[in-house]
Amino acid sequence: MGLGEFGRIEKFFKPLASGFPGALGLDDDAAVLPVEDLTGLVVSNDAVVAGVHFRPDDPADLVARKALRCNLSDMAAMGAEPWAYTLTLALSTTDDAAVGDQWVEALALGLAKDQEIFGVHLIGGDSVSTPGPTMLSITIFGKCVGGTVLRRSGARVGDDVYVSGTIGDAALGLRVLDGSLDAEENAAFLVDRYHLPRPRVVLGAALLDYATAAMDVSDGLAQDLSHICAASKVGAELRAEDVPLSPVARSLVDAGGVSIAEILGGGDDYELLFTAPKTARETVTKRSRDAAVDVSRIGEIVEGLGLTVRDGDGEVVPLDRLGYRHG
Repeated sequence: MGLGEFGRIEKFFKPLASGFPGALGLDDDAAVLPVEDLTGLVVSNDAVVAGVHFRPDDPADLVARKALRCNLSDMAAMGAEPWAYTLTLALSTTDDAAVGDQWVEALALGLAKDQEIFGVHLIGGDSVSTPGPTMLSITIFGKCVGGTVLRRSGARVGDDVYVSGTIGDAALGLRVLDGSLDAEENAAFLVDRYHLPRPRVVLGAALLDYATAAMDVSDGLAQDLSHICAASKVGAELRAEDVPLSPVARSLVDAGGVSIAEILGGGDDYELLFTAPKTARETVTKRSRDAAVDVSRIGEIVEGLGLTVRDGDGEVVPLDRLGYRHG
């Protein structure tokens, strides 16, 4: 006999609310957020589903951390300060995918680890059972820093296009897990990048006064830059050779086992994609250095609509798909 919904809340989730008075110890029907001194409340929601966003045999603590970090990445994309979150769990009851107390305990431990790293607290949620796949849905709340946020719609013709970190490692990690890519001694690095995104929260806040548009790279660099173009009613030219790759990804591309088109269309990077005026280049470099995050200038905003990708010779790189598309 398992703990049941209320037993799980008492044992696993009440400790995650400790230190946030508005959570009310998870004893009431809702939480209370003291927003009177805020210039804005930034809210986002992301859900992950077994068999779609994570593999059923993925460790529960890593599933939880990825779910939370996807939401933290949304805060980074807006330049907001993460504050608190709610969690809804739909736990599978089917015989071949049943989720028990041990799985939920590991999930809570993963959340606790990232709460400490990122300074957020659980303040409520719900737990239900389902005959379908297990699902986690997180709603995150952030503080609007300085009364403004980063948006997708501010890119201007002539702006530089930047991206943080490296691109493609997470998508390659998924290929390692599904058996379609043999990365040999580099497999663990790629799988780790798939399981644990690095939300660029500090960098997002540091760019508030300088970036003209921003979003996180979740569905693929090419597709997400296209989203900025659409929201800003501009075009973009992306230089494929300037897209930052890890040494592992670079070696796979150079060996011909992976194409640059696959890298640009892969998802789960959760890096920060942003635009800024050319006059801000020195400032962007300094702010990224202060945030301890590498950024790369990978293209330019141009007149027109849509995205064009060019190789080192200036030739257009054809893309079979821009990125992941939700159903």
